[in-house]
This record gives sequence, C-alpha cells and structure tokens, in this order.
Amino acid sequence: MLKVGLTGGIGAGKSEVSRLLVERGAVLIDADRIAREVVAPGTPGLAAVVEAFGKEVLAPDGSLDRPGLGAIVFADPEKLAVLNAIVHPLVAARSRELESTAADDAVVIHDVPLLTENALAPLYDVVVVVDASPETQLDRLVRLRGMTEEDARARMAAQATREKRREIADVVIDNDVPLEALERRVDDVWADLARRAHAHSAVPREASEGQSPEPLDGASHESPEE
Repeated sequence: MLKVGLTGGIGAGKSEVSRLLVERGAVLIDADRIAREVVAPGTPGLAAVVEAFGKEVLAPDGSLDRPGLGAIVFADPEKLAVLNAIVHPLVAARSRELESTAADDAVVIHDVPLLTENALAPLYDVVVVVDASPETQLDRLVRLRGMTEEDARARMAAQATREKRREIADVVIDNDVPLEALERRVDDVWADLARRAHAHSAVPREASEGQSPEPLDGASHESPEE
C-alpha cells in the first residue's frame, strides 16, 4: 500500500485532482467528508463542538451550522485551534479504520486540506500538493462557491501559505492550467504512484515501516503551462 497525502489551498482544485486519481484507480479517504460524519447529529463530536462554541452553532434541525461555525473560527486562530483539537483526532481514527480495508497494492489518497498546517507530512509515503495562484483561488471561491470576497480572503488567510505547502511537497500539481493539461499531469503522477504502490506491496509491511520515500519522478515540478 502506498499512502499519499493530497493537499492544497482552498479553491486550488484539490477535489478535481482527487476525482481524477480515483478515476485512475486510487482509493480515496476524504478528510472533509469524514469531518462531516464525525460531527453529525447524535455524535460525540457534535456534542463536543456545542460544548466549546455554544448552541448557536446548531441549525434549527439540530445539525451543525457549518457556515455559521466557519464564520466564527476562520476569523479567529485560537477558536480554529479549539475546533481542530476536537475534530482532527476523530477524523484520524476513522481514516485509519478505512485505510485498513484497502488492498496491499492500493494507492490510498488521503485528501487532507490542513495537512501542512498540522505537520502531517511524515504520516505519508508521498505528499502531493495541488497549487494555484491566490488570484485563481479567490476567483473560484467567489465565482463558483458564491463566497463574498471578504469571506474568501479570510479563509485563505487562515490556511498555510502557498510557500509552506510547496515546501512539504514531493509532487506539485499546477492547477492554473486548462483541464486537459491537468489531466495529462495527473496521468503522469498516477503512473508513478501506481509503480510505487506495486513496489511497496512486494516489501513485507514490517520492513517498509519507517522507511523514507525516495523522491518521485518530477518531484516538486509543475506541469508545463499551455
């Protein structure tokens, strides 16, 4: 099994890259989706969030008011840290459970938005960063997600800088390019990941644990501009 950490700034197009990788055979573990599951109504996670932030973060139907909570935490680093301390351990436990069901030669993609911020790179054999310019991110958040410019900028500012994400990357996928160019880049990355997964499956699990992954072909290189 090859464990791949996939990350990128909000609006960089990480979800599109994960979709393309799944089409090519990857197993996806989506931290955002799991984060929603662990704070669903009736869960200990939701109870902990309400205890920390009050009942005003609940929607009328008793579910978490995610936009309302987001407006609170993304403007306040201390409150964001409190939320992360509640949710992240729950997400990690569920991710390990899902990973344990994957085949020995699988490429398991962990889609982790805050991989850089939480210093999680050492948990993965390979870290893939989806990169886009701040201008592209802002345009997508406002035009495609309907955020106000102020909200979009606040959410971008709450995350690691573009430079910090690139520092921890084994592979950078440029998503300031047309979809056709992105697909070609993903094809190249997938071929290399699949090769590595096959190599990992031939090594006993005990022997492979603790080994540092060698750089992928084209590590830290962006795809050519079209």
